[in-house]
Amino acid sequence: MRRRAYHHAMRSRTLVTLAATLALVAGCATRADTPSPDALLSRVMPTPLLLVGEQHDASEHQRLQRDLVQALATRGQLAAVVMEMAEAGHDTRGLARNADEAAVRAALGWNEQHNWPWPTYRPVVMAAVRAGVPVVGGNLPRNRMREAMGDAALDASVTPPVLLQQREAIRTGHCDLLPETQLGPMTRIQLARDRTLAQVATAQLAAGRTVLLIAGNGHVRGDLGVPRHLSPGQAHRVIVARAGKAGTDVPADAHWDTPALPETDHCAGLRARFKR
Repeated sequence: MRRRAYHHAMRSRTLVTLAATLALVAGCATRADTPSPDALLSRVMPTPLLLVGEQHDASEHQRLQRDLVQALATRGQLAAVVMEMAEAGHDTRGLARNADEAAVRAALGWNEQHNWPWPTYRPVVMAAVRAGVPVVGGNLPRNRMREAMGDAALDASVTPPVLLQQREAIRTGHCDLLPETQLGPMTRIQLARDRTLAQVATAQLAAGRTVLLIAGNGHVRGDLGVPRHLSPGQAHRVIVARAGKAGTDVPADAHWDTPALPETDHCAGLRARFKR
């Protein structure tokens, strides 16, 4: 009996060890399959406009952005970095490469009260500044949001199916908590943001170089976002960074896959805000 119990225990331990090893190998394979920044660029370059999407709370996505900035700047191909995280009308032009972070934040009007934590995006921004590449705010200024909410002309800036899809994205993105009367105005803000990002990015175009636009995955998707607001025929490519299964439905020219993030009930915080 002792010998049988011993062999049973050893067999169980071996199976556990084997399962752990297989899981580790699978994890390593996933990481090995993720392309390097240079390999990723080889799939989308050359292009005058490169849209890079992210999941805002996935730190590896911002590291990818920094690596792309450095790779393109080293090649002398980077014309500008346009960011959703700063408002249109702000940029780092005129700053020296050795400008300190306070000067950079002031130039970009960076305000963490708007939910863009500076430590998260500092490596991306400072990599561009150190390379002598301008960082340009691309988002709709907050003082223009009310105007956008009442601008019915924005509804016609996309096709009816796209408008409906954007509206549903706003509904689900706000956990079905928005009053029906707010869906239209909030959808217009999203459209105005996409249009502003497109306008700012194309204003930075320079012959033989690339403008890098950094925004959330919802903004860069070709079926709904910024590409819908580009001039017909404007060449561009899209990279989407995906954490686990999030963003797997976003069409792109290339993908950057990172591990899934811990599950979070984002709607819980939103419900609490609505109750207040």
